[in-house]
Amino acid sequence: MSDDANATLRQRLRSLDAHWASEFDEHLLVATETRRALRQDFARLVEVCARAFAAGNKLMIFGNGGSAADAQHIATEFSVRYRADRRALPAMALTAEGATLTAVGNDLGFERIFARQIEALGRPGDVALGISTSGRSRNVLLALSQARSQGLMPVALGGGDGGQLRGLADPCLVVPSQTVARIQEMHLVLGQMLCGAVEIALGLAGEEP
Repeated sequence: MSDDANATLRQRLRSLDAHWASEFDEHLLVATETRRALRQDFARLVEVCARAFAAGNKLMIFGNGGSAADAQHIATEFSVRYRADRRALPAMALTAEGATLTAVGNDLGFERIFARQIEALGRPGDVALGISTSGRSRNVLLALSQARSQGLMPVALGGGDGGQLRGLADPCLVVPSQTVARIQEMHLVLGQMLCGAVEIALGLAGEEP
């Protein structure tokens, strides 16, 4: 690397302090606003999931990109463990089966990749949790519509203005931010809090498996 390039890199690295501070400032602001705005909706989501598990139903989670990773992360917390050992809770991510996703995408269209799985696997009383930072992901919206038509309970994590999730999912937890990264951070926090809260609601915290 030339001397000029090294000097430019050093200058840019020095500016990272401002980036570090601004990212944390925005994160903390969004976390504070999320805590203030979503308490009641979160409590309703906990109740919906706890009642479904208590009745022997399952939780189906789905989203795109980072939300797909969140779906798998949250499903794992439920089906394996969160903080303490306890019996497994039936949760699944509809983002994990590569063969199914590519077959549906190829044969029926990408917008059907989650709806088709709900059609095949969803049962009345199950919970369908769609995750979309914009609230406008066509495949998430179609899956929630499919869930409603089959007697599942459509719920969602969103962001911004909520998009088309509002009115389609209930409850719909809309993170009060326009920044995708901040919304995704809150979605993961809410997902993990949901698992811990459901454990408490079902009397499973600390239960031996």
